[in-house]
Amino acid sequence: MAVFLRKMLGIGGLPPDMRAEVEAEGVLVLAEFIPVTYRFSGKLPGKVAKGNISSYVGTLAVTRRRVLGTLSSVPNKAGRAVDHEWNAPRGTMVEAVLDESGLTLSGSDLSVVDPTFAGSVSLHYKTPLSDEVLAAVPEREFVFDVPPKFVYSVCGLPPR
Repeated sequence: MAVFLRKMLGIGGLPPDMRAEVEAEGVLVLAEFIPVTYRFSGKLPGKVAKGNISSYVGTLAVTRRRVLGTLSSVPNKAGRAVDHEWNAPRGTMVEAVLDESGLTLSGSDLSVVDPTFAGSVSLHYKTPLSDEVLAAVPEREFVFDVPPKFVYSVCGLPPR
């Protein structure tokens, strides 16, 4: 029932502007309304948690140009959790792995994002990825950088 309701309301779908961008890039995978498992353990200004696990809904798009992962909690709005172009320089903050189970993002040391942060956060986009898709992407593992506002957003806090 929850999946039907989310689809009916458009929660977890790709907003029209993002859809147009993705479709122009050569879609390899576009999975909408998929479960995203969030894990956080640590300390941010305004939040302390030990082993916090929640489930969200989002979209995973893999194109010939990039990988895009969004999270949604209201209809036709989506926050970008990852928007990594394949030719982007290597970062140092968030590790990403594409495999048969989907996409996993892991920030294992949040202090590299901001010295006032401690702990770790991860998101797992649960959607099967075929061997053909995995063979078509230039890299299955990559690292990218994020601003502190990313961590606040993923952890459900307003940016500071």
